[in-house]
Amino acid sequence: MSRPIAIAPSVLPADFSALGQACIDLEKAGVDRMHWDVMDGVFVPNLTMGPGIIKSCRPHVDIPFEAHLMVVNPELLMHTYVEAGCDILTLQAESTIHLHRALDQVRQLGASPAVAINPGTPISAIEHVLDLVDMVLVMTVNPGFGGQSYIATMEPKVAELRALLDKRGLDVDIEVDGGISADTIAAATSAGANVFVSGSALFRYPSFAEGVTDLRAKAEAAQ
Repeated sequence: MSRPIAIAPSVLPADFSALGQACIDLEKAGVDRMHWDVMDGVFVPNLTMGPGIIKSCRPHVDIPFEAHLMVVNPELLMHTYVEAGCDILTLQAESTIHLHRALDQVRQLGASPAVAINPGTPISAIEHVLDLVDMVLVMTVNPGFGGQSYIATMEPKVAELRALLDKRGLDVDIEVDGGISADTIAAATSAGANVFVSGSALFRYPSFAEGVTDLRAKAEAAQ
């Protein structure tokens, strides 16, 4: 059975001096949630935003916020992002040696736990925590920077994950992040993904509404 399509734009390409307005405009365009790329300059070679920035935008919109924590030792920071208003916390499987405990703690904090895996990380690395999460993010680029090219060889990984989730009867979404555009979203959907992070590609449309409509239509047609 097909899972609902969700468009979750990354705000990385936005003008950070007017981030609140960008969130308002994206919500009006019909996005399903907001994706915050949190990078610490250690786990990935880039530094982006902390909980204060996210908290400042929270009052402007009603849609869910998901924080993708590309940070070392996420256990030390998770509560600050929940307090900032994030509904979903995505932890990188590679970022902590206590992944099972950390995901359980996300649920205890009152947020929805999700786990992400880098292109070089196999499904087996998260096989024993799938019962703890509501979503798995399969990275379709190596994390750290926006505007990268989609890695099509991740599609078999998405298909493998979807088959495993279905076999176990788990109610879990599959998200893809990296290079998601009008040219790649259909193939990612066909592989089994249903949540799509789009940054640079979405911001290149003449309007957010046109981009969201186009991406959603292409994904729904591919299901």
